[in-house]
Amino acid sequence: MKLYKFSLALMLGLGTLTSCNDKLELDNPNEQTTANFGNSVDDLEECVIACYNHIRMEGTYARVGYNIDVTRADEVWNSSQVWYLPFDDMNDPVTDDINQWSWRDWYYTINVTNFILSRVGEDNASLSDRLKRIKGQALFIRGLAYYNLAGYYQNPALITDYSQYSTLNGLYAANHAEGDTDGNAQYERVLDQVEKDFLEAIDLLPAKTEGGQWSKGRATSGAAAGYYARALMMRHKYSEALVVLKNIMSAADGGNELYGEYKLMDNFGANFQEGPDFENNDESIFEVQFLDLESQGTDDEWTPVNTSANATQGHAIESNYGPGDFGGWADLSVSPWLYNLYKAETTTDGSLDPRLYWTVGTYEPAWDNGPANGYGNVCYTTKMTADNMVVTNNGFGGLPIAKNTNLRTGMYDKVVQGLHCGINLRLMRYSDVLLRAAECENEISGPTADAFKWIDKVRARAGLRPLDQSKFNTADKLFEQIANVERPKEFGCEFGRGFDLIRWGFFYAADRLDQLRQHAAVNFWTKANYDKGEYTYTPKDPVDYSSCSKSSYDTYVQGHEFLPIFQGTLNDNPNLVGNSANNSSSNASWFRSKGWTIHPVVNL
Repeated sequence: MKLYKFSLALMLGLGTLTSCNDKLELDNPNEQTTANFGNSVDDLEECVIACYNHIRMEGTYARVGYNIDVTRADEVWNSSQVWYLPFDDMNDPVTDDINQWSWRDWYYTINVTNFILSRVGEDNASLSDRLKRIKGQALFIRGLAYYNLAGYYQNPALITDYSQYSTLNGLYAANHAEGDTDGNAQYERVLDQVEKDFLEAIDLLPAKTEGGQWSKGRATSGAAAGYYARALMMRHKYSEALVVLKNIMSAADGGNELYGEYKLMDNFGANFQEGPDFENNDESIFEVQFLDLESQGTDDEWTPVNTSANATQGHAIESNYGPGDFGGWADLSVSPWLYNLYKAETTTDGSLDPRLYWTVGTYEPAWDNGPANGYGNVCYTTKMTADNMVVTNNGFGGLPIAKNTNLRTGMYDKVVQGLHCGINLRLMRYSDVLLRAAECENEISGPTADAFKWIDKVRARAGLRPLDQSKFNTADKLFEQIANVERPKEFGCEFGRGFDLIRWGFFYAADRLDQLRQHAAVNFWTKANYDKGEYTYTPKDPVDYSSCSKSSYDTYVQGHEFLPIFQGTLNDNPNLVGNSANNSSSNASWFRSKGWTIHPVVNL
């Protein structure tokens, strides 16, 4: 301390001897700018961490950004009749502020990725291994951001140059080329960039075999390849996508480990629980990392502008799904169609499909003694019985969504509200690769042996019999099985179904739109009315669409398979124009002009 005081006095004394025109210039490390930050590899590594943090926000995957897609699909309905209702009803108005949260949070993310990319340069060959990985992660996350923005908003502004953020008008550059009035042209341009970003990221990122943080949370070459295939399939590039998907599967099939080896977990439920025994497992290709309950902070941090050092770093998916009687917000429920899809087929030993247990919070007599790899008839820590049915919302009923919640894990007795669920959200699992490969094969060559082989691997994990190939002797029949049986049972109530419905063109054919209405049909239910004998059905029973309480797609407005660009955003940014949802205009003719197949409905 004495030495420090002496040195300080000496410095001050020397300062008095210098010219009064000479000034000591110091950079405040707490006031970093783009001029003094981002010039070292360590700085850029911090930016990468910020990118991962941004994909855990309200509008990305912590709540709204995840659940808007879940809600616009046919597997889920909005049982609260308040929150998410415009998205469920497919008629969200341009003035809905919640609508723009995903737009806001993904552009925060893009801002950081563009900053990183502005620092690393174009010449990949000149980069160190560490900088290659930094650039690869920035490209992957930017590709992920634009994949989501295109899938939600159709024609978002494409910004790849960090300097475009210098003014308000530049904040969101024009989302149409000059003289271009077709929003789908911008959709194509954005997806071109998405493909480009993922393809470059594949070459820059390590495989999961790198181990450490690269196999437990960060984007790998396998993740980039998986999303590259997804992006290709959005525009029916099935041949190109199949090559990529086969490369991901190559190690499991005894081939070269281009991206590391992925495999299905024996226990389906291992994909929807928290902790090191379950998360970042062999089936996970990419997942969003959330802190386990015991290690979380106390501050709910909903938006990217919050910088709490004590943030919970959990998500609120469970709060949206949880039954009201157990502390949940009772917003979203499983459609009766999905529940009965699970019940339509038993395993080879006569048991229920194990995916039902982890997807739907339902009581089943077969589980009284506990299903394999499960906890029995339990809702949180409360035992469920035949005459004590748990519904999502007491006013409207509904089957609770168990997936990505702790309803089945016995960790606590009620929903921990807010951003407190610690289950990592698996955005891509190996089963998706298998079923997508089967879909691509079917689109290219029809129902081949390879297509059945890949489907049957997923079915075998659930204990189901192989498909009877004689019943699926046309591409239309096998597509129906993939789209409306295999994928819903494997991925029910997960993010992604809404994207699928768009790429399949289900909004642009009368028979498909009618099918969606039937899938989403529900009857409102309360225990009080049931006990009084005012009706005899339960939330589990199949629903007759002609006499149901509602169907989400009854109020579908053409063009609203996408979200409108928020009017306030358009007002603040004169370069922007609306999309098909802003204009309530159909995309059917554009979709068909591409020559893309819309498979007719087939009764299986």
